[in-house]
Amino acid sequence: MRYPDIDKYAWLDSPIHRLEPRIKILSFTVLIFSAVFVGNIPAALLALAVALLILILSRLPVRFVLQRSTPILVFVLPILLLMPLTVPGTPIWSAGPVAFTEEGLSYAVLITIRAVAAIVLVLTLLGTQRIEATLRALSLLRVPGVIIQMLFFTYRYIYVMMDEFLSIWSAMRAKGYTLRPNRYGLSIIGNLVGMLLVKSYERAERVYCGMEARGYRGKPITVAPFSITAADYFACLLLIGIAGGLQVYPLVAL
Repeated sequence: MRYPDIDKYAWLDSPIHRLEPRIKILSFTVLIFSAVFVGNIPAALLALAVALLILILSRLPVRFVLQRSTPILVFVLPILLLMPLTVPGTPIWSAGPVAFTEEGLSYAVLITIRAVAAIVLVLTLLGTQRIEATLRALSLLRVPGVIIQMLFFTYRYIYVMMDEFLSIWSAMRAKGYTLRPNRYGLSIIGNLVGMLLVKSYERAERVYCGMEARGYRGKPITVAPFSITAADYFACLLLIGIAGGLQVYPLVAL
């Protein structure tokens, strides 16, 4: 099967790819938080424009970003419907006790734009360097080793679990199972999930025993030949300056 590798295009050459991993993580993190906490729609649109400009500079295919952002946007877009119905304010449309308010719509649009900007920045950050480089950079930034190892094992073995699921699903289909929205069909899906959890636990136990046999003691060994240049410092200051500008812009615009 085709795996949705987040670092599929890490081999490309662009100004974003060439940034030192620690500098990239720090500056992008500040920029993401700034985009998430902007206070009005014009500032959110400016943050989205900055995110799209960085995406263009990274030379990542737009299709790559769209494919990986779609599952997240599925959970974000319902806000456009729910917020106008739950936030009190000036009604745009009403039917009995149900009112579609202007304030709710404005707040929903603001949240959606901020979410899209943050998603684009996160995908650009993760898509422009190998996952191993990201984890090494996190280790050098003093992120707890437990978190780094959880991220690594999640990334490494999620594909193994996908293969396990497809193997079980293929066996079920070969025996004539078809997905039906009734009690029997849902019970079979429940059994499938249970089998997958049991297989995941058994595999995790085997992997851990194998790692212990090879000397694993819970502390990752980090070899990180990273070097920060003057261009990296300049890019970091530029991105952090842009993040600060996004927070100052609403005050200046007023």
